[in-house]
Amino acid sequence: MAFSKIVPCIWLDDQAEAAADFYARTFPAGRIVAASRYPAHGDNPAGKPRGSVLTVEFEIAGQRFTALNGGPVFVLNPSVSFFAHVDAPAGADRLFAALAAGGQELMPIDRYPWSERYGWVQDRFGVSWQVMAGRRSPDGPMVAPCLMFAGVQHGRAGEAIRFYSNIFPGGRIGSVEHYAEGEGPPETVKHGRFSLAGQEFVAMDSHYDHGFGFNEALSLQVMCAGQEELDRYWQALADGGQHGPCGWLKDRFGLSWQVVPEKLSSLLTGPDKAAAERAFAAVMRMQKIDIAAVQRAYEGE
Repeated sequence: MAFSKIVPCIWLDDQAEAAADFYARTFPAGRIVAASRYPAHGDNPAGKPRGSVLTVEFEIAGQRFTALNGGPVFVLNPSVSFFAHVDAPAGADRLFAALAAGGQELMPIDRYPWSERYGWVQDRFGVSWQVMAGRRSPDGPMVAPCLMFAGVQHGRAGEAIRFYSNIFPGGRIGSVEHYAEGEGPPETVKHGRFSLAGQEFVAMDSHYDHGFGFNEALSLQVMCAGQEELDRYWQALADGGQHGPCGWLKDRFGLSWQVVPEKLSSLLTGPDKAAAERAFAAVMRMQKIDIAAVQRAYEGE
């Protein structure tokens, strides 16, 4: 399993376990990695039962995800979706049917000009997937996040691709296709592919009035090896945006990020429950995460 520098985080009410299990069973190479819990002693900001599941980390098709039980605060929408590339039309049909069960079809699975088999679906948990047969490089990932710039952010996909590519190591702009005359505003992005820290992303502008945009329900976690790296991403991603609590921020396009230490997961999911609760309490008091302070809290200092 390759290390995921950028980990999508799915905000749910109390379905993190069910969602992680569903995705691990539905996609190839799926597995549950770890789970963290709210403190057993004392209340928590989400108002969840003490000791209940906070996060579930899982992997599908080589991509790490986090499912978070955060309460009914934010609602998932298709502004952030995930391309799911499969090799053959029959595989696309099977995956689309599994994801659509209990969900909602946004574009029916069918033949389109850009793919022999394609469909867009919002699954039972509210996560959006674009299932496509073909159209990936031989070593390309099966799963790639897709950012749709709509509403007040419409027309900014190209700017965002350049912004993110300049921040992350190995940032690389692949292909950027603009709308043709009659399809949409010609200067806007119809389909753009770019790579950040070795992970592929897709971005597009949509000139339709969807009535939704980026929110905290789908955020991107940046896993940082040390404080210097964390500080850099904390400042760079929030340039023109806004810092928030517990390592969260919104960038200049309204997309939510969590800038967190790589070791935070092991601190919160380890066998020493009392130490994990101290680390959790320390993070709850922070805006930018201080790795050393969290470690000291974990150790009881």
